[in-house]
Amino acid sequence: MKLATAVLAAGAAVSLTTAVVGAARLRQDAQHQTERNEAAVTRNQLDWLAQVSTNADLAKLWAPEDIDVEEYMQLLNANQLICALSLRDRLGFVREGQLPFYASLVMSSDVCRRYWHRFGDLRAREAEGDERAEHFTRLLDQAAKKHPQTQPEAV
Repeated sequence: MKLATAVLAAGAAVSLTTAVVGAARLRQDAQHQTERNEAAVTRNQLDWLAQVSTNADLAKLWAPEDIDVEEYMQLLNANQLICALSLRDRLGFVREGQLPFYASLVMSSDVCRRYWHRFGDLRAREAEGDERAEHFTRLLDQAAKKHPQTQPEAV
């Protein structure tokens, strides 16, 4: 093999390696940006839930007509917990196989079950088309069904 041919082959190999590494880096950067965006959006949602679940005047503005404001505030607080767990799952902080345990733990709370009874179908519709969100929603629904449903106290 001539020296010029060997140099060209080595240069092509280096260029190909650089392109592959660059493409992998771009894919990784895009994934990290998606995760940062998701965390930021969820942070906004959690902040809003924190405000509305602790401020009756704000809750009155958003509460459905058929739900007492105090009950709605409690349900939003349960939603806050579920949203935080969902973010942990989406970012990969819930180990493989641990989600059913966390779902059961969350649904052991009466207020979380009341929230799920009222808004679980909405969450299922929101999750449609997102395999991970559908899996998360399915596990929470299964956990909720394993616990007896109690009715909220009349105020």
